Amino acid sequence: MTRHLLDIVDLTADELALVLELAQRPSLPQVLDGQGVALIFEKPSNRTRHSMEMAVVQLGGHPVYTRGEEVGLDVRETVEDVTRVMAGYHGMLAARVFQHDKVVRMAACSGVPVVNMLSDHSHPLQALADLLTMQQLHGPLHGHTVAFVGDWNNVSRSLAEACIMLGVDVSLGCPVGYDASEAELERLDGLGPGSIRQSPRAIDAVQGAIAVHTDTWTSMGQEAEKAERVKVFEGFQVDAALMAAAAPGAGFYHCLPAYRGYEVAADVIDGAASHVIAQAHNRLHAARGALAFLMGVR
Repeated sequence: MTRHLLDIVDLTADELALVLELAQRPSLPQVLDGQGVALIFEKPSNRTRHSMEMAVVQLGGHPVYTRGEEVGLDVRETVEDVTRVMAGYHGMLAARVFQHDKVVRMAACSGVPVVNMLSDHSHPLQALADLLTMQQLHGPLHGHTVAFVGDWNNVSRSLAEACIMLGVDVSLGCPVGYDASEAELERLDGLGPGSIRQSPRAIDAVQGAIAVHTDTWTSMGQEAEKAERVKVFEGFQVDAALMAAAAPGAGFYHCLPAYRGYEVAADVIDGAASHVIAQAHNRLHAARGALAFLMGVR
C-alpha cells in the first residue's frame, strides 16, 4: 500500500518515533537511487526547498524543483492530471500549497508517496524537525510540557499532534478568535497519552514548559490582515519576561521566518535560549527520515 504524509496523524505513534529515529541515523539506504522526486512549490521557500532537495540527494534521488505557475494546479491543469503525469516520472511527489485539499487530492490519485511540504492546514515536516530538536536538547520529552504562543495555525496544529501522540503535554496560549476550537481540543486530546490545555493569556500558557514555540502572526496569504493581527496579538510576543515564566532552562523555538519586535523579541531569538538555527538544520534530517520511511526503510 502506498503511504503518504499529509498530516502527522497519517503516522501511528510508533511510526512517528521511528521516523525520528531514522532522522538521526548517520546513513540510510539509497532508496531513491535512480528515481526523481517532484517538488512543487506554490509558495516560495528557503528551508523547505533546501532541506527537501538535499534529503532527496542523500537518499540517492534526483530532486526536480517546480514552481507553482509552471504547472498551474487547477488553473493550467487539474491537480489530478498533474499528479498522474508526474507519478509516471518520479518515485515520490511533494507539494507546498495554499489549500490543503490539493495535497489530499494528489494522494487520492497517486501511485507513489505524496508529501505535504506545507499547507494551510498542517506542516508535518516542521513538526518532525521540532520534535527532533527538542529531543536532542532536552532529552526524552514524555511527560514534559511544550508551549505554543500565538496563532493556532498549521504549524501549531502539527506540533500539537506530534507531541500528544508521543506523550508530551501541550499548552496553548492563543488570543480569543485565533485559538483552537473545543472540537479541535477534543480531537487532539484523543490522539495519545499527552494532554492539551489552552489559555487566552500567554503567561499562563508557558508555565512549566521546557520549550516555548511561536510563529509569525501573519502567514503567507494573510498579508491584508497584518494591521488587525498586530492589534489582536498584543501581549503575545515571546520576550524575556515570558521566557522567565517558563521552566528553568526552557528553550525558544520558531519555524522561521521570524519578525523581531512582533511575535518575538530580538534578545530572545538571538539569545542563548534560542534553538531556531538547530531547528532549521533539523528540517533536513527530519525530511530524510520521513522520505526514507515512506520508501519502506524500517
